[in-house]
Amino acid sequence: MPELPEVEVVKKSLESKLKNLTIKSVVINNNKLRYKIDNKKFSKIQNLKIISIKRRSKYLLINLDQNITILAHLGMTGKFFIFDKNKKYKTSFYYSLNKKHSKHDHLTFILNKGFKLIYNDVRKFGFIKLFESKSIYKCNHLKFLGPEPLTKKFNKSYISKYFLNKKTKIKDILMNQKFVAGLGNIYCNEILFLCKISPNRIVKQINKRELDKIIKFTKKILKTSIARGGSSIKDFSNTDGKSGNFQQTFNVYDREKEKCRTKKCASIIKKISISGRSSFFCARCQK
Repeated sequence: MPELPEVEVVKKSLESKLKNLTIKSVVINNNKLRYKIDNKKFSKIQNLKIISIKRRSKYLLINLDQNITILAHLGMTGKFFIFDKNKKYKTSFYYSLNKKHSKHDHLTFILNKGFKLIYNDVRKFGFIKLFESKSIYKCNHLKFLGPEPLTKKFNKSYISKYFLNKKTKIKDILMNQKFVAGLGNIYCNEILFLCKISPNRIVKQINKRELDKIIKFTKKILKTSIARGGSSIKDFSNTDGKSGNFQQTFNVYDREKEKCRTKKCASIIKKISISGRSSFFCARCQK
């Protein structure tokens, strides 16, 4: 599933191509995604201009004029394709630009200037909904989310209060979107490795120095990944066809039985399951 850096890359890709274009019509080939698409509602966005494209956690917000926002979540395999006349760009995750995948093109936005925006989703766990822009952050998808990790709200005071007396494992709490928005399995594993904290540690045992490390390395890893185009799992790339390459720097994620990359550490990366999710770590480096 795409995490904050990958969705941020998609957001930037979409905004660079689509901002100020107008939706001429919407073609719905299949309205049965994670949530059923309301055909009548989508007919009302005809002739509306795309004002801006934002990201909140792992969600994309395509803001239109007339107080309407398209809220999109990519799920496991959701992706957007952009047609610029005869040229096709992929902006998102999984699978190549292969004709056999066109059968999974569920929604097409016909735009002016020869552009088309296509939502493609093989497993159909993603969704696209319409909301009033002025109340978008009050919808159930967004209103319970924690602070964005790259903002000043994700700070030592906030974390220490949230951790107070909790017996939750640190890996679980980093994955909790109510605590911090946008982190997923890949980046939680990488953050904990750099912090030298075991994913099994109970949060009430985390000391002040380790709190500083969590903030520091969360922000550092996310910024680095965004700058590198995200982590390419299979065929992720942006609208310019450039693949993300942050996965080349993984220290632990998906490196089970490989040697730890810490200098002078001879340990092997282990894989365990925490709350049903794979966790990768070095038992010697992470305590």
